[in-house]
Amino acid sequence: MAEPRVPGSDGADIELPCGESVAVHDLDMGLREYECPCGEAHAVVMDVHPLGRFVPEFLADVLRETIETADEFPEFTTAHVMGIVIEEFPEAVVSEDLSEDGQVGYSMIWLAEFDSRRLHEVVVELLLELMDHAVSHTDDDGAAAQFEQWLHEFDVETFVDQYREEREFETEHDSAL
Repeated sequence: MAEPRVPGSDGADIELPCGESVAVHDLDMGLREYECPCGEAHAVVMDVHPLGRFVPEFLADVLRETIETADEFPEFTTAHVMGIVIEEFPEAVVSEDLSEDGQVGYSMIWLAEFDSRRLHEVVVELLLELMDHAVSHTDDDGAAAQFEQWLHEFDVETFVDQYREEREFETEHDSAL
């Protein structure tokens, strides 16, 4: 028996890094993780998900204010973060441009080989590398030394555990508790 679809949708599928496929229209905006028939959970990220999904809003604000983008986005977004992840893990993340599909509510989607918690760790690690690189170009040796000290004391796993505990991941609004 054929499965019902949204009228006008083409029922496009996305091939996951594990080789399984998922229908685009089965991935709604509130989804953060897809339980795959392969037995694994795959992280799901959409362009409509805020940077605050991964880091506190004050840091998301700093990233938006300080990072100049060289694309059609006026500020640093989740799309840029996922671009960094794909650059680091090209075989572990698939993406799909759905900007022509008015039925889904988002334009870009990324699905990772790893679960949402591991993706969160990866994002934080990569953002720390980005910040470390930026600080290494400062003329203020005191600020650079202070950042390096903070970086050595920072525990990514503990941060991710605490941050995820404080966040609400149940809706597409993804707001702090």
